[in-house]
Amino acid sequence: MPQRLPTPYRDENEVVAHRLSGLAGALDWPAAAVAAAPWVEAVRKHPPPFWAMETLLKEYPISSSEGLALMRLAEALLRVPDAETAIALTADQLGRADFGQHGGESSIARLSSAALSLSKRFLPEGGEPGLMGKLGARTVVAATLRAVQLLGRQFVLGQDIEEALDEAKDARREQANLRFSFDMLGEGARTQADADRYLESYRAAIAAIAQRTPAGRAVETNDGISIKLSALHPRYEFTQHARVMDELVPRVWTLCEQAARANLNLTIDAEEVDRLELSLDVFEALAEHVAAQQPQWQGFGLAMQAYQTRALELVEHVAAIGRRLKLRFMCRLVKGAYWDGEVKRAQEMGLPHYPVFTHKHHTDISYLACARALLAANDVIYPQFATHNAGTIAAIVQMARANGASFELQRLHGMGQGVYREVLRDPRLACRVYAPVGRHRDLLAYLVRRLLENGANSSFVHQLADESVGLRELLRSPLHASPAPALPLPADLYGPSRRNSGGVDLAEEAMLDPLLRALASTTVPVVPMAEPGDVAAAVAAARTAFAGWSSTPVERRGAILREAADAMQRELPHLCALLVREAFKTWGDAVAEVREAIDFLRYYSRQAERLMQPESLPGPTGESNELRLEGRGTWACISPWNFPLAIFTGQVAAALATGNTVVAKPAEQTPAIARETVTLLHAAGVPVAALRLLHGTGETVGAALVKADGIAGVVFTGSTEVARLIARSLADRDGPILPLIAETGGINAMLVDSTALPEQVADAVVQSAFRSAGQRCSALRLLCLHEGIADAVLEMVGGAARELACGDPGRLDTDVGPVIDATAYDNLRRHVGRLQREARACFPPAAPREALPNLVPPQAFEVKRVADVAQEVFGPVLHVVRWSGDPLALVDEINSLGWGLTLGVQTRIDSRAQAIAARARIGNVYVNRNMIGAVVGVQPFGGEGLSGTGPKAGGPHYLLRFCAERTVTVNTAAAGGNVALLAGAAVQ
Repeated sequence: MPQRLPTPYRDENEVVAHRLSGLAGALDWPAAAVAAAPWVEAVRKHPPPFWAMETLLKEYPISSSEGLALMRLAEALLRVPDAETAIALTADQLGRADFGQHGGESSIARLSSAALSLSKRFLPEGGEPGLMGKLGARTVVAATLRAVQLLGRQFVLGQDIEEALDEAKDARREQANLRFSFDMLGEGARTQADADRYLESYRAAIAAIAQRTPAGRAVETNDGISIKLSALHPRYEFTQHARVMDELVPRVWTLCEQAARANLNLTIDAEEVDRLELSLDVFEALAEHVAAQQPQWQGFGLAMQAYQTRALELVEHVAAIGRRLKLRFMCRLVKGAYWDGEVKRAQEMGLPHYPVFTHKHHTDISYLACARALLAANDVIYPQFATHNAGTIAAIVQMARANGASFELQRLHGMGQGVYREVLRDPRLACRVYAPVGRHRDLLAYLVRRLLENGANSSFVHQLADESVGLRELLRSPLHASPAPALPLPADLYGPSRRNSGGVDLAEEAMLDPLLRALASTTVPVVPMAEPGDVAAAVAAARTAFAGWSSTPVERRGAILREAADAMQRELPHLCALLVREAFKTWGDAVAEVREAIDFLRYYSRQAERLMQPESLPGPTGESNELRLEGRGTWACISPWNFPLAIFTGQVAAALATGNTVVAKPAEQTPAIARETVTLLHAAGVPVAALRLLHGTGETVGAALVKADGIAGVVFTGSTEVARLIARSLADRDGPILPLIAETGGINAMLVDSTALPEQVADAVVQSAFRSAGQRCSALRLLCLHEGIADAVLEMVGGAARELACGDPGRLDTDVGPVIDATAYDNLRRHVGRLQREARACFPPAAPREALPNLVPPQAFEVKRVADVAQEVFGPVLHVVRWSGDPLALVDEINSLGWGLTLGVQTRIDSRAQAIAARARIGNVYVNRNMIGAVVGVQPFGGEGLSGTGPKAGGPHYLLRFCAERTVTVNTAAAGGNVALLAGAAVQ
């Protein structure tokens, strides 16, 4: 469907200026601050309960070791099934903090002093404890576990809906003007089974709430429920739009009907920026059902995040839907819950602007502007304002009373009690409590997010608890624009010397359309094959060109490469389309690869300018010593088909930047992409003779190139077997000893202990093992799961893998395309056949969505030992092994395989992650994330052992291998003595 909202990637100051202009004359902030001041003073005079968020953050700020330890323990400890790991986690986190120094007046401080500080005496440090030590450690873990459970009780209203309803009833006895919106805790669904479980949880909750709801009241005064769409569908993503509309909308409508019959309110919670248009489509489809079948129901609603730069347009659009359908919605306005994630995503994707405001007061401005719009749309929206900020509350009350609009306030359970205790002394005001319901272990992600949001130094909750922040400062007006974003724009992430490559948000129609148009007009051209006899002529021409290119100033060479990068950026849609057509890349992978190629050109050009400046070295007086780097000559660059643009460009750019000339042989499956790259480099100013392309097979053209006279070095990415052949060929040559830079593959493992969050593990495994059809050097091949969580994680991974769409990579909704050719397909089928005989299948592979050649659906097999995985298989086939005991012993087993490219570690034990990384003989170690997608200049990539020679591509040492080092020493005192020394001396 066409996009209804403007792009979120707009200039922040322009958006803020528009919001400020809309507030002009509508809000008297000084008066609001005066109204809020008594609330703040009363809270500081009579602090909230000791378990409230404000008190917790005052005792243990998240910037402190104690606060961080408490947050980590709250996030992980309750889900650890085995005692040994629980001891290790507790020791790791509490060992970094000193809870004993917290002797404050609150009960939490006393609890911490009495229980948590015992870890110093009993928990193991640096080794396995003895029997008495273990007994003591278990005691402390039990005390810590109890402390975390008590913490959870303060932020979960009940462990089930009945308990939550009882607690809500008790709360209303103390404060009559309270209402509740119940949130059934849980992560987003990864599997259909997850989605079914969450759906049943919502149904049961609505039924329970309905039983306790008196008849005949206005829906605004009744309790309600908040639902998360990502919990109700395992692929709630913009790429799966058709599936979501066909499958999710009917499921949610059953909940809406149930809520409508009971006259309850049902609010769709907000999600990430890239899901906003999708959420709006689902909301509008459901609203049409409401209008057709339950038009009297006024309890349907949507949460809106003010930190998004298009929040105001969202308010206006929802109001327009209400007027078109003659409905009234209940809309919750929040500040926003994923700010740090949105910032990181924009930086990683190289987007033109941030989709969220980078200054807190800009978000406050947006919140107030959205509040005004919601109040103005009171005919079709019942506004609900979720905030703990006393100044914001006062401003909302002021604006609402100015136009007579009805509204309610909202707060989170366990937070903001102090402020709302004072605010609700006014009987005309009502507050709805957003109340999590669920097991304490399900609280973890929710609680940590709330701690991070409210514990930031700039947050009102944090500053309210800090009495050193004066009243005037706490309630100062947010109504001013800052001149620049608080963070460098994504393009400027790497500083002034290197511009970040620009990416594409495929959820944005304006960014996606050029790619789809390019695909429609792109065909794969035929590239003529070279003959072995062509190799000598190409090498000779490149050798002749070497003198001119190497003498070209490095700054000029760098400028040419950066011009090529800019051209590649302009041609991104066409290059992406060619990658889809020739290399069977999915759209996300294609965009990432073009960006990586651009980054290589920019990074190596700047690195060469830095490294190749003459360097003066210290020495004795009367002598000068200078070190210089020069190109070696003509390099043979042999690149693979799995990254036919990025690796090809990286190899060529490194050689050219350092003054070498190049003869490049791309993979025989993907010559068109390579030719397009060479054309761009020539157009940017690289002499035709300095860069020659030879398309042919490895057995003919590749072998001849390696053996050609005049080659100064070889850079190769591909299989270990071919790298060995190249090394032997170079070693057998007469003449100079030539350097070989080889990057090969690996049996890449991921080690998962029982502290890891299963949802995060499942995401990382699916991305690392199955994205790009498993055809990455860095892809996950061996998953090592702690036996305590292996069954649960495998069930989640299997369910998530079955939801992947296998088919035509030109479709936006395709996750896994075909492998590169029939030979690769046949190799995979033989390997899978052997595993079916010798191992246990972890889950049935999903059926491909369409009949295409060479499609291999993701699958996994459990083997008995690490050593059973002896061969790298290039495709979406995962091997799984269970482990227990010492994780470092498992690392030794992985090391013994001889490969050393990538290793994933999933653990919440920081010291364990560091110990594993130190023990592993692995080039790239990734902790608590996926194992793919190394970024140029950020994660230099390359392995050791069977996985390559080094140095790391995209790193600060890569260019050195392309250079010859030369020193020039001049005896400056040879003629007549050391004049400089004598001129500065006291001559007698």
